[in-house]
Amino acid sequence: MKNQNGISKDTMWKATVSCDPGYDGVFFYAVKTTGIFCRPSCKSKVPNSDNVTFFANAAEAQKAGYRPCKRCRPDLKSKSYDPFQPILEDTRKIIKNNYSQKTSLNEIAAKVGVSPFHLNRVFKKRMGYTPRMYLEKIRVERAKDLLLTSTLNSTEVGYQVGYQSISSFYHAFKRGTGLSPNEFHNLYVKPSAY
Repeated sequence: MKNQNGISKDTMWKATVSCDPGYDGVFFYAVKTTGIFCRPSCKSKVPNSDNVTFFANAAEAQKAGYRPCKRCRPDLKSKSYDPFQPILEDTRKIIKNNYSQKTSLNEIAAKVGVSPFHLNRVFKKRMGYTPRMYLEKIRVERAKDLLLTSTLNSTEVGYQVGYQSISSFYHAFKRGTGLSPNEFHNLYVKPSAY
């Protein structure tokens, strides 16, 4: 038996079980016991196949009385929905806006509404580094800017960008640039002519 898109029920079931994003927008599945419908890529618990109904579009599922899943958002018009994108954007914004303050992973995770473990894992998987590493990157970039454009010395810059100890600042700066703050300043700032 095939649906109106010409896809067999067996193919749709396999796509659902494997959370295949390639079928997002092609069909939707609904679970009778929960009253919810999802995209094939949804990472929710795999339902019992006897409780699943397939639909060609979201409107059909809603007309049949199913509510859209809050995780995969099948009601949105875009073909695919990335539930982690708002988490990543909010985390980056929080870090950029608060880089000079002492902020823990627990505090950031609470603000974006996920566990610290989940935030760390998702951020690293998607961004290539942890929130802590991202914070360090932002601080080093700001420190470079201050070293080039202000009259602050290296110690003052370290405190200005949020480091609690100067040795931490020096180590982070060296990791990020390959130079100490003083070497960076001397290399890129031209001495003024008197």
